[in-house]
Amino acid sequence: MGALPDARYTPASQKPADDGAVALQGLNEAEAAARLQREGPNELASAKPPTVFRTALEVLREPMFLLLIGAGTVYVLLGDPKEAIALLFAVFGIIGITFYQQRRTEHALRALRELSSPRALVVRDGERRRIAGREVVRGDLVVLAEGDRIPADGLVVENRNLSADESLLTGESVPVRKVAAQGDVTMEHPGGDDQPFIFSGTLVVQGKGLARVSATGPRTELGKIGKALESLRQEDTHLQRETNRMVRFLAVFGLFLCAFVALVYGYTRGDWLHGVLAGLTLAISMIPEEFPVVLTIFLALGAWRISRQRVLTRRMPAIETLGAATVLCVDKTGTLTMNRMTVERLFAAGDSLHLPSHRGALLPEKFHETVEFSILASSRDPFDPMEKAFLQLGEHYSFSNNHLHPERVLVKEYPLSSSLAAMSRVWETPGNPGHVVAAKGAPEAIISLCRLPAAEEQKLLAATEEMAASGLRVLGVAKTHSEGPLPDDQRAFKFDFVGLVGLADPVRPSVPAAVQDCYDAGIRVIMITGDYPVTAKNIAAQVRLRNTTEVITGPELRMMSEDELQRRIQTVNVFARVVPEQKLQLIHALQATGEVVAMTGDGVNDAPALKAANIGVAMGARGTDVAREAADLVLLDDDFSSIVNAIRLGRRIYDNLKKATAYILALHVPIAGLSLFPVLMGWPLILMPLHVLFLELVTDPACSIAFEAEPEEANVMKRPPRDPRERLFPRNRVIVSLLQGLTVLLSVLAVYITARHWGHDETDCRTLAFATLVVGNVALIFANRSWTNTIWETQRSPNAALWWITGGALVVLAMMLYVPFLRDFFRFSVMHPGDVLVAGLAGFFGVVWFEALKLAKKRWFRPVEERS
Repeated sequence: MGALPDARYTPASQKPADDGAVALQGLNEAEAAARLQREGPNELASAKPPTVFRTALEVLREPMFLLLIGAGTVYVLLGDPKEAIALLFAVFGIIGITFYQQRRTEHALRALRELSSPRALVVRDGERRRIAGREVVRGDLVVLAEGDRIPADGLVVENRNLSADESLLTGESVPVRKVAAQGDVTMEHPGGDDQPFIFSGTLVVQGKGLARVSATGPRTELGKIGKALESLRQEDTHLQRETNRMVRFLAVFGLFLCAFVALVYGYTRGDWLHGVLAGLTLAISMIPEEFPVVLTIFLALGAWRISRQRVLTRRMPAIETLGAATVLCVDKTGTLTMNRMTVERLFAAGDSLHLPSHRGALLPEKFHETVEFSILASSRDPFDPMEKAFLQLGEHYSFSNNHLHPERVLVKEYPLSSSLAAMSRVWETPGNPGHVVAAKGAPEAIISLCRLPAAEEQKLLAATEEMAASGLRVLGVAKTHSEGPLPDDQRAFKFDFVGLVGLADPVRPSVPAAVQDCYDAGIRVIMITGDYPVTAKNIAAQVRLRNTTEVITGPELRMMSEDELQRRIQTVNVFARVVPEQKLQLIHALQATGEVVAMTGDGVNDAPALKAANIGVAMGARGTDVAREAADLVLLDDDFSSIVNAIRLGRRIYDNLKKATAYILALHVPIAGLSLFPVLMGWPLILMPLHVLFLELVTDPACSIAFEAEPEEANVMKRPPRDPRERLFPRNRVIVSLLQGLTVLLSVLAVYITARHWGHDETDCRTLAFATLVVGNVALIFANRSWTNTIWETQRSPNAALWWITGGALVVLAMMLYVPFLRDFFRFSVMHPGDVLVAGLAGFFGVVWFEALKLAKKRWFRPVEERS
């Protein structure tokens, strides 16, 4: 974002000085807080978080609850009301878990909504402050600049070529011009040129200005049509679609088995009520309600975790894509560097001055004009770090009013454009004829404006090259005097060359290590900058980019064919003198070669590239609202290392999601098997609905809390990016999960059959089988913590949630076995020490083969660095 106007304006009846002459204090913080409390936040009405009652109603509509109602009805018909009452209490337990999960998810989403609230630059107590858009109140003074999303309705009080896109409200795509309000005016409807009104949600496409807010939140024009916006629904992500397909398949398959079991039981034993009960038990065990819950929680909490790394997730699919990124295309200034510029070198009249070695001395006269016109080509109250550096330089050398002429009035500004990397500001002095014009920009652009002879041009380019070689950002400065009407294009002026300014912007200390992390993770880093090629190469070397000998410039890029660009982009990592529009060309070339691209940007013209990238990353501190809205992620601190941290977390989130779904799939096999086999074999029923519900009370928090909290694996950033076409339920992973569940089922059946063989009664056999199943469940949790490290090795990674859940499950199991009331209620018998040992060994035996497979993969097949 360029320099913004300050908090001052001159009434329309007066000619404004630069950035205004009359100071406005704006609201004070106390008044703003009072209005915010009285009138509410500046946001559209949104759906309120679900209440406890609403959460309970949602659970009551779930298939699981309906099945429990059916089972309770059967128990009543069988004359066993105690079981029906127990099922009712179990429902309350499920409601409690569901409520906790939804509240945790809602808390994360609410925190993200607050972070993602559009930012606004307002004047409070005479100072500009960046605040959340929801905190803007009536009466606030809002500073507007190109690329900003207007936060509220209001009146323009200062205008400098301000135009806005109001198509959101009017449907007309042509921007409309704004003028400053004169006297008392009444707000009118959007649309039409030369109006002083601005409207919430519309976009500043040109110029700068200052506006006083007249309406916020639901009282704005956008708020009046907000009901229509509330009905918009976000499209499901790839993972959600895949999960929904799996849920539908398992649900249909489970219902088929349910009907089959009920028919077989009723036909073979002549007891249709118990047959229905057996079928309902199987259906309860097969309903895969955990999958969508896990996905929702993982994505929401994942976005919350990423936000703690100073990266805001605006679109959930970005979390899925993070682990698949193969290329990071990043800006230099502010992302790789600190964006804290200082002037290090000056060049004028053929001489160069190195300022750090000149501190404390008077500035030689020959360099005065270079400093003077660099300041005149900038805002007097700058926002841009480069312009701040010019002002600080003038203050350091105590430039007097004789140099800066505070009485001068800004009358016109010529902005940067894609065709000319230079900007000019036109000044006039009251009482003096003509205009003073100051220009600054890329050296070659300034040289072209000055129309210098070839020999002098070569000397200046050589000086530029020499300054850029030391990593400085080099700008040219020019001046002219003009009389008569001002032209529409700054190229019409005949400028005189003044000098060169070299600015230093130190590399962020964390960047070299973050770049190395990318290379270790198989991610290529490409630097894209508008700077001089030699400067770009110097910075690339400092951050330790690979292959920095080749550089492609914007003009070269413009002349390349698509085939040539696709060939060269596979090896070139530095692009210099690139204009924002060319970023889109680079993205398309990278994607054509099969890369998954993350692209950073901050300007209005970056929006198409951010949209086209697989992962668009906008700058939060210096980016425009347009860039932030087009992006998938927003860097709140503009730091490159934050992107790398987000990729690390994205890989962790996807890994843990795979582990959780594998565990869920595996666990349903033994539960369903113990509901099915007794019917087919003519045995008494092993599992009742209450037993299955107890297992669900362990499964739900295990998959949604314990696995979500699982730390990242040691090799998470030492393996190649994930194939973006990889499915959450690939065939090999499904097969291994089913084998895990099958071996646990076989272990439980082995214990059950052995107990029957040794003459134990139905209750003893059920007790041993259930205890073995619970231990097998715990074993599945621990085994699926990692598909590369053994259970013993994963104990080095702390996971407090895991121990609370597994410990709680074992404690409740012990109560069910040794508290007489609970033991009778669940139809169990007392387990002796020998029985406990058998159940424990048999439960963990079901995953021994999987642990052996991990060891074999490490020793004989492939190294741990490869992805799981």
